[in-house]
Amino acid sequence: MLPTDNAPRPPSPVRSLRWPLGIAAGVALLAGASFFILRTPEPPPAPAPETAQPSPPAPPAPPAVQLSGTDPRVRDLLKGLSSDADFARWLAAEDLVRRFAASANLIADGQSPRMPLSFMAPAGPFRVTKRQGRTVAAPESHTRYDGVTRVITSLDAKTAGQVYQELKPLLDAAHAELAPPGRSLDETLSQAIGRLTRVPVPKAPVELAPKGALYVYADPSLEALSAAEKHLLRMGPENMRKVQAKLTELAAALGLPSAEQARQP
Repeated sequence: MLPTDNAPRPPSPVRSLRWPLGIAAGVALLAGASFFILRTPEPPPAPAPETAQPSPPAPPAPPAVQLSGTDPRVRDLLKGLSSDADFARWLAAEDLVRRFAASANLIADGQSPRMPLSFMAPAGPFRVTKRQGRTVAAPESHTRYDGVTRVITSLDAKTAGQVYQELKPLLDAAHAELAPPGRSLDETLSQAIGRLTRVPVPKAPVELAPKGALYVYADPSLEALSAAEKHLLRMGPENMRKVQAKLTELAAALGLPSAEQARQP
């Protein structure tokens, strides 16, 4: 039998492949979309490490204060404090700045400033006398210190305050060589002056008692005073009052802290 135009034809191979290809294309598109939608986002790139900036150079240390060779300048400034001839003799000593710092620290600590202030030593020996059966210092033992008292009371307090500020760098440097840690020069001077001005001025001749080749104070409270305080006591009541008054005036002119503000010795 011959084929006719109305007989059914077999499906075309091309047409029969369209559905499988369409399905495959749809699956591929869905898979691709799922990948882009569901994938875990990649972390952002780590920032580049910062380059450490070099620290600015430290400022140069201030030059050390030189104390050697300063006596001429110190003498030139100090000579305006007094016109007393004995004061000029005191200024002839060497290493004046260190002497000042050493004596201030010694007195503040209650020790004798005999070594740095050797040029202030009185002339003549210490003498005693008898008064109403008691041993006391002879009047000439006190008058030995009249010259020291005269020089001290002749100092111009206002000028001393100005000179102190001008010499402060030198004095601070000398003070730092031997002062206890944390104690400033102002504190040291305040303590030294406070120690001396607190010494009670005797109202009557002070009784002495022999001890070997020396004499000690018969009153235990006076004998218990520090070596620095006993130096002042040996000057006698009149000299003591004058020196204490001048020290109080100088402390104010130098702008020192009060005895209450400064650490007590």
